[in-house]
Amino acid sequence: MHLPGDWRDALLLGRMATPEGPSPVLVRGGVAYDMARVAPTVAELAARYGEGDPLDGGVALDTLELPLLTPIDLQCVKAAGVTFAVSALERVIEERARGDAGQAEVIRAGLAARIGSDIASVKPGSETAASLKAALIADDMWSQYLEVAIGPDAEVFTKCPVLAAVGHGAEVGIRADSSWNNPEPEIVLVCDHQGRAIGATLGNDVNLRDFEGRSALLLGKAKDNNASCALGPFVRLFDERFTIDDVRAAEVRLEIEGVEGFRLEGHSSMALIGRDPLDLVAQTIGRHHRYPDGFVLFMGTMFAPTQDRDTPGQGFTHKVGDVVRVSSPRLGCLENRVTTCDAAPPWTFGVGALMRNLAGRGLM
Repeated sequence: MHLPGDWRDALLLGRMATPEGPSPVLVRGGVAYDMARVAPTVAELAARYGEGDPLDGGVALDTLELPLLTPIDLQCVKAAGVTFAVSALERVIEERARGDAGQAEVIRAGLAARIGSDIASVKPGSETAASLKAALIADDMWSQYLEVAIGPDAEVFTKCPVLAAVGHGAEVGIRADSSWNNPEPEIVLVCDHQGRAIGATLGNDVNLRDFEGRSALLLGKAKDNNASCALGPFVRLFDERFTIDDVRAAEVRLEIEGVEGFRLEGHSSMALIGRDPLDLVAQTIGRHHRYPDGFVLFMGTMFAPTQDRDTPGQGFTHKVGDVVRVSSPRLGCLENRVTTCDAAPPWTFGVGALMRNLAGRGLM
């Protein structure tokens, strides 16, 4: 089941492919309400959240079986990187291995012995972090990834263009020329145009470790590819039953099933994040940067699968046909099957197409 375990008490925001076109929907108590006549986009519906009864003006749908789309539309898709100590070490490993998976295990052992416990215990931007940085520079162990892990400024980048993300049940893409890659299961905050966090969803920030490992300047090729960003199944809106504190305490589970019988499982706790979720939001929006249609923000991951899949010492990489499940009890389950970016359905429905559809339906 892809809904939260306590779905009867949840207010869920999403998008469904109706016969007329994509429509924002709200789901409460297992009933979906088409909200297109109230607000034609999820971005507008999100901006209105908190103004009276959120279901006012919605039209109850006969079924929940309409195809699910990614639960956002005009929001910018942003991502915070290197927010967990484990992922910070893995980024340093990629950098030092120059994208060669065969070198990773030796480097991993050396780094973990030297800085593993230190980096996990410091507060980013603190005097202790500055002292650790000075010591690592002296030992020739410093890295640009450690700078954003424990320095004052978080890494925040754009994951994909508006409307390019895919939803629950869709295929996710890895580049056909990548030989070292992995899923990045994350909790994603949904924020309105004022930077107000109004809810959370699940995300898979698909990553090419070999590309980014060769050079951090290849981040765009490592992160932004056709079908490489998955979100869903729904946004759980904050209310008296589900708050930002539930995000701070959330457990995230990852499952990967390969067509050859391979299986990988893992879980992580948001309690181990190095920066508070709302601190990351504050570093994303402010007087230097605005988002008039709102934004979503991937919170980062502590998952970087290292379990050998084929050759000993080569670690994990995806194969076509892998089924990836990202789940959290109060957010549900996001499931996608892996293909290559060139084989995934091409992204063709952009902002212009959405505006034409909404205008043709008399919604704007």
